[in-house]
Amino acid sequence: MHYKRLVLLALLGVTLPAFGAKMHAQNSARDHAAEVKAEVPELKAFHTVIYEIWHGAWPKKDTGQLAALLPKVQAGVKSVADAELPGILRDRKTAWEENVKALQVVAADYDSAVEKKDQQKLLDAAEKLHAQYERLVRVIRPALKELEEFHAVLYMLYHYYMPGDSLEQMKSSAAALKEKMVVLDKAMLPERLKSKEPVFTTARQKLATSVDALATTATSDDLKKIKAAAVTVHTDYQVLEKVFE
Repeated sequence: MHYKRLVLLALLGVTLPAFGAKMHAQNSARDHAAEVKAEVPELKAFHTVIYEIWHGAWPKKDTGQLAALLPKVQAGVKSVADAELPGILRDRKTAWEENVKALQVVAADYDSAVEKKDQQKLLDAAEKLHAQYERLVRVIRPALKELEEFHAVLYMLYHYYMPGDSLEQMKSSAAALKEKMVVLDKAMLPERLKSKEPVFTTARQKLATSVDALATTATSDDLKKIKAAAVTVHTDYQVLEKVFE
C-alpha cells in the first residue's frame, strides 16, 4: 500500500506541473483575447453610418438626408479617432493614425458643406468619407485569415512569454506555430493579391523553415536558443506581412 502511494505521488509530481503550465497558458491566452484580435470595435460600429450614407442617401443624391446624418458622422469619427488599437496591430499604428487624420479632414469638409448648404460639395465629401473609411478598414484587415491566426500565437510568444522567460509556454507556442504554419502553407491568395504570389511564396517558405527550426529547438530546455529561434520567426513573419503593404 505504501509503495502504491509513493508511485501515485511520483506520477502526480510529474503530471501536475505540466497540467498547471498548460492551464496557465490557456488562462493567459484568454486574458489577452481582445489584444490578439485584429479589430477596432469603434470602426466596425461606424460602418452603420457609412452604410446609411453610401447605400441610402448618396446614390439618391439626397443631400437632406446627408445633412441629417452629420451628428452621427461627427460622433462616429470622434469615436474612431479616440479608439486604441489592440496590441496585435501595434505595427500598424503609424498608418492608422495617418488615415484617422485624413478621416477627420474629410469629416470637416462634410461639416463645412452642410453649413454652407453646398449640395455638390456635400455629395463629394460623402463619397470621400466612404473611401477613407475603406482605407482604414484595409489598414487593420489581415490579408489572410490564416496569417492572422498565426500572428495571434506569435504575438503572445514574442510579447509575453519570451520577456517573462516562460519556458513551458514558449514550448507550447512553438508547437502551436508549427500547426498554424501547416494551415498557412495551404492558404491561397485572393484574386486581388495574385500579383504578389511569387514574393509571397518565397517569404512563406522562409517562415516555414524558421518555424521548423523553432519547433526543433523548443524540444530542449535551452532558453537562450529558443528565444533566438523565436526572434528569427518573428523577423520572417514581418517580412511575409510586408508583402501585402
